[in-house]
Amino acid sequence: MHNSPDLTSAASGGHWSPTSCAAITEVLWLAGQATDRGAFLGTALPVVVSAVAADSAVVITAVSGRWNIGSQIGPRQVLPTDLLADALDREQLRTDGLWVAAPLPGEREAAESLALHFGSTAAARQGVEIARELVPVLAESLRAVDRRQRDSRRLERLEAILEIAGHWNRSTQLEPLLIAMAEAATRLFGADRASIFLWDRASRTLVGRPALGAPGGELRIPDNRGIVGQVIQSGEPRRADTATAAKEIDRQVDQKLGYQTRTLLCVPLRSRAGELFGAFELINKLSGNFTADDEEGLIELADHAATALENVRDREHLLLTSRQLSEQAAGKVQLIGQSKAIDALRSVVRRIADTELAVLVLGENGTGKEVVAQSIHYLSRRRNKPFIAVNCAAIPDTLAESELFGHEKGAFTDAHEPRLGKFELAADGTLFLDEIGDLSLAGQAKLLRVLEEKVLVRVGGSRPIHTDARVLAATNQDLAEMVRQKKFREDLYFRLNVVTLDIPPLRERPEDIMLLADFFLQDFCRKARRAVPQFTAAARTRLESHSWPGNVRELRNLMERLAYLSSEDRIEANDVAFILSPRGAAEPSFHVDRPLADATSDFQAEYIRRAIERCGGNMSHAATLLGLHRSNLYRKMRQLGMPTPN
Repeated sequence: MHNSPDLTSAASGGHWSPTSCAAITEVLWLAGQATDRGAFLGTALPVVVSAVAADSAVVITAVSGRWNIGSQIGPRQVLPTDLLADALDREQLRTDGLWVAAPLPGEREAAESLALHFGSTAAARQGVEIARELVPVLAESLRAVDRRQRDSRRLERLEAILEIAGHWNRSTQLEPLLIAMAEAATRLFGADRASIFLWDRASRTLVGRPALGAPGGELRIPDNRGIVGQVIQSGEPRRADTATAAKEIDRQVDQKLGYQTRTLLCVPLRSRAGELFGAFELINKLSGNFTADDEEGLIELADHAATALENVRDREHLLLTSRQLSEQAAGKVQLIGQSKAIDALRSVVRRIADTELAVLVLGENGTGKEVVAQSIHYLSRRRNKPFIAVNCAAIPDTLAESELFGHEKGAFTDAHEPRLGKFELAADGTLFLDEIGDLSLAGQAKLLRVLEEKVLVRVGGSRPIHTDARVLAATNQDLAEMVRQKKFREDLYFRLNVVTLDIPPLRERPEDIMLLADFFLQDFCRKARRAVPQFTAAARTRLESHSWPGNVRELRNLMERLAYLSSEDRIEANDVAFILSPRGAAEPSFHVDRPLADATSDFQAEYIRRAIERCGGNMSHAATLLGLHRSNLYRKMRQLGMPTPN
């Protein structure tokens, strides 16, 4: 229900004439129904004209020395501007011949008054007494309608701002957010353009975006120039209207943008901690000047804008940090080697990385199966998402389901709190299941269901949870043989084995040994803050002739020990002899039933054959590995009755 204006404060006296009383009652009733001042004046002015017996009535606003006609009834007349000015100055009703002028004090910024024109001086003298009683009521009614209209507009504006802010707070990128803010502000306040200026304190520069007409849509100005500079320096809102724009607005910016600024409103942007970090600017009100209501509304909008900008900058910082960490991690994951097998492996990894294909990585312990899985992850679009590795051999059968799929509070003894499983932790990223062959048959069945349906249920829970983690699996076991022995589910085997990557053991790619050794040694020496020692030829031969049962992991561990324990600038063969694999080679089985010369020849032939195999048939490399010249190797092979390449 609308409140009626206060009759006591509106009346100039306690006794009204019947004509005044009837007119006042009708004006007050109209004011109680009105939600718009224009509509109210359109119905109230005829009541006033009729009550005072005037020919016409005009509501006039004084703005910057100019008189603007608002509402009018009756024939148009030449306005008595001197009389109007006198009434405003004296703040009381004034008469002059056929005219009566009365101020309409209200809450609007512009001074407003009512001018009544009469057909004769006698009519003016009679009407002025009723006007004295009626005009204060009209003024109070206008104030009530203005307040109601302002409150209604403010409520609508706040609803719009909250809706807009809700969209802003879901933004994750700065540039689209700035554009959305500018578009919302121009629409909400009826402006032609809007810009958000962010303050670069270090360079004392204001960076405005979006800026139509500026290169790249970005405007850079000194932080003390123009009205926006005044806002930054003072921390207070500023307005420039059509009368003050000429001397306050920075025309250099207009010239740069090919634009003419007539009116402007600018308010500060402050962080939640109260720190000034920018300004929100509106340019060229589409109708008239920016008002105090516009200023109040833009301040409210700027508060939400500042919060959204802080949030998106925090998000961008987190995303940037996450991206940088991903790039750093990706830089450390390298498939090092120049052998044909590693070149082929790198080629396949590049082709399948950004697909959703299931991949099974095979290889002996220590060959680098997890490195291959990480390479696939960091070459895919999931690179900025988690990479979670799980060693299935290290998970007890009773805990496998909880470890992979999570559990709810109270699901079992010691389940005091809900816990996310590895699938949820790897959301939208990559889950690497190492030693998949060691997963129990029950665990295999549940894993297959999740892989097929992309939905999991925590232990002790009932709510289905969607998962989009990409699963990569690895094993050093023969899964096909395990399927035949009913130790591994056939359906899971085919689900995981869409693409197979077989990593050769290090002994089958001897050309990669020194590449890996040099890489690891340099890395560990950098961490140990020491110069990188050089391998002697004998040390290189010793490394290349080793069988490496522990594969790349064994070589890496050896280089780490050398980096921290050796103190010379050269690594000799003896330096690596005592720290080679403690397992050593299996003790050969001898049958002492042949002459020594025959046994020696057989051993030499087998040793040469294996050396040639390890070098991929490269005779020069094999000769170097055996410590022989190439011609001497051929001669020795002929002596032993071995076939020699043509």
